[in-house]
Amino acid sequence: MARVAIIGSGHVGLTTAACLAHLGHRVACADADRAKITLLRSGRIPIVEEGLAELVADGLASGRLVFHLDNLEATAEAEFILLCLPTPQSESGRADLSFVATVAREIGPHLSPGSVVVNKSTVPVGSAKLVEQTIARPDVRVVSNPEFLREGSAVHDFLHPSRIVIGADDDETALRVAGLFLRATAPVVVTDPVSAETIKYASNAFLATKLSFVNAIAALCEAVGADARDVTAGMRLDPRIGGDFLSPGPGWGGSCLPKDTRALIRIAEDVGYDFKLLKGTIEANEAQHDHVVAKVARLAGGSLEGVRVGLWGLAFKAGTDDLRESPALAVAQRLLAAGARLRGFDPSLDHSSRELAAAGIELVKAPLDACVDANVLLVTTEWDEFRYQDFEAIGAAMRSRRVVDGRNVLDPEVLRRAGFCYEGIGVR
Repeated sequence: MARVAIIGSGHVGLTTAACLAHLGHRVACADADRAKITLLRSGRIPIVEEGLAELVADGLASGRLVFHLDNLEATAEAEFILLCLPTPQSESGRADLSFVATVAREIGPHLSPGSVVVNKSTVPVGSAKLVEQTIARPDVRVVSNPEFLREGSAVHDFLHPSRIVIGADDDETALRVAGLFLRATAPVVVTDPVSAETIKYASNAFLATKLSFVNAIAALCEAVGADARDVTAGMRLDPRIGGDFLSPGPGWGGSCLPKDTRALIRIAEDVGYDFKLLKGTIEANEAQHDHVVAKVARLAGGSLEGVRVGLWGLAFKAGTDDLRESPALAVAQRLLAAGARLRGFDPSLDHSSRELAAAGIELVKAPLDACVDANVLLVTTEWDEFRYQDFEAIGAAMRSRRVVDGRNVLDPEVLRRAGFCYEGIGVR
């Protein structure tokens, strides 16, 4: 088993550290956030991610997982150094590589001869070469090994990957990195670093495009009288299309797709290519937020001024507490701008959230609480528990029984029998 250092304890870094320790490697994970490291050393985790807390606890108990505040402490004698650092979008639209470059400069002189630095962050094409030049060590290899972890199922995705992509300039280094995942039964794609980096961006851009497409199809279904549930069911049976990412909703968001689609457009612009298709994907997503707001306004009688809206779900997807670029918040901001008053519930969020209060959303403790005196109920995140509420009690608490199901998670017939005016996304 290998000695592995991981720099960064965000969603990717922490999941990677816990899972590699679970696979038997000795893992040292470093982060500059003292409060976070203190929390992790105590066996607690700062994010909602199924199965992750248990793996962190097991890693700590076995001694295979340790946490450091000092990057050099973590990388001492490490055979593999995995960079799991943030690459936020800069004002120019490019991914900001300052965190990656700073860490590369810091650790470069101290790395063990023959060690391998692995870029796991989503980085622009050519970043592996940049890290290699920054480290400036001919005895240290730099490879790209992009992650494909979905928030909410990241542990499962790491331990049961759909593919392992390794971008390296020589096969020997690629095989060494592949050895970290020997217990995973998945196809291994070995290519050059530039191609590996492009695979990550291309994958996320395609998923975003697929989501925008299905939302456009749902809008068409509404116009012609078709049912998007039946249409997508028929589409899913085509193996060329596949079944994932074919659920209409309020738009796509999160920490990856918005940032990566914009970054890929900028990468294309830098080499003279106008990526019109991807620009249209982003425009369609913005339009979907407006489409959902228009549904709420229509059920409210036209104007949103003073209208009380109950929000079910604020995280960008079920299974996580991540609010970054959440379509629920994008819709909420538009509702607030139009004069609506919002009260929301999300099972992953603390009802005392100052962030949401500052944004103008009153966060409550239960789904029923969000509906008290509401003119319209709006479902914006696909939590399963929303399906199984007492809708007679929900309706009795509301000013009027009107619901916009932005995720198509509720049963229209159940709602209509309870006296609700129901409207989904592309649903009759």
